[in-house]
Amino acid sequence: MPQPLAVADESDAFAVAVRAGLSQPRKIIPARFFYDHAGSELFEAITALPEYYPTRTEIGILTAHAAAIAAAIGPGRAVVEFGSGSSLKTPLLLRAIAPAAYVPVDISAAFLQAAAAALAADFPGLPVLPVAADFTGGFRLPAAVAALPRLGFFPGSTLGNMAPAGAVDLLRHFAAVLGDGAAMVIGLDLAPGPAKSVAMLEAAYDDAAGVTAAFNRNLLHRINRELGGTVRLDDFAHRALWNADLGRIEMHLVAVRDTRFEAAGMAFALRAGETIHTENSYKWTLAEARLLARASGWMPDAVWSDADGRFALHLWRRDDGGLQP
Repeated sequence: MPQPLAVADESDAFAVAVRAGLSQPRKIIPARFFYDHAGSELFEAITALPEYYPTRTEIGILTAHAAAIAAAIGPGRAVVEFGSGSSLKTPLLLRAIAPAAYVPVDISAAFLQAAAAALAADFPGLPVLPVAADFTGGFRLPAAVAALPRLGFFPGSTLGNMAPAGAVDLLRHFAAVLGDGAAMVIGLDLAPGPAKSVAMLEAAYDDAAGVTAAFNRNLLHRINRELGGTVRLDDFAHRALWNADLGRIEMHLVAVRDTRFEAAGMAFALRAGETIHTENSYKWTLAEARLLARASGWMPDAVWSDADGRFALHLWRRDDGGLQP
């Protein structure tokens, strides 16, 4: 069974984020803290929901355009997947491009280990080298891929969780991690248009079965379980809404009544109607995606989309000149 190469020190990061985020006038907890083991499992359940179009649409793009993607990338690369989760889409890419190694990077070590073992069983000749780390921070890639050309894989529109300036920083970080000659396949959810209404977007983040609500509220479970919290879970409700001015879906935990609790050694109070902002999911036009790539030290190479224009998969190549200050 593959073992994670390195484990990032997350022992205090959640506590620090909760203390800082809940002390602000506009309260916030960064979305990366959704993904403990329970949160990762809930997110995988979300991807199978009828309302959640991004996963099945991206899988459709990978399937329909596998030959073109393989021709554009070529064989023999080490695939580094940032935030790999269950690696649901990964086999489609790996079967298409004949890679030399696969390096999944994920913050949830237990979830990562299980997913890496399953994938290694499906690809017995492929070195699978998991790295348990927060991909937004510093971590090292396995020495076994040091001499290989690298392909970053960042599917699922995860980049949308970051504001544009933060997205640029993260993409420049990816370019530095992947090194000279790198390429990247990245998924970006497209902005509303003729085949994609605001109602469709909001339903994808507020499903009828309440799975996304449970995913959001899992943050409160984590606070109680890991930080000695005293949060009353029924004091908070899930809310998802489209912010047209900023081009993003927002998720919040809304206080349904005045509430007080302790967490991470501090006391907090929220008034009825006050929210904890837990996630953004920015949506992009194709023109905005090209600008994003160029601002981040990448050169747009190719783009593939579904027939309805709901989602796009992009191939970018590292532009070393663009990384100069």
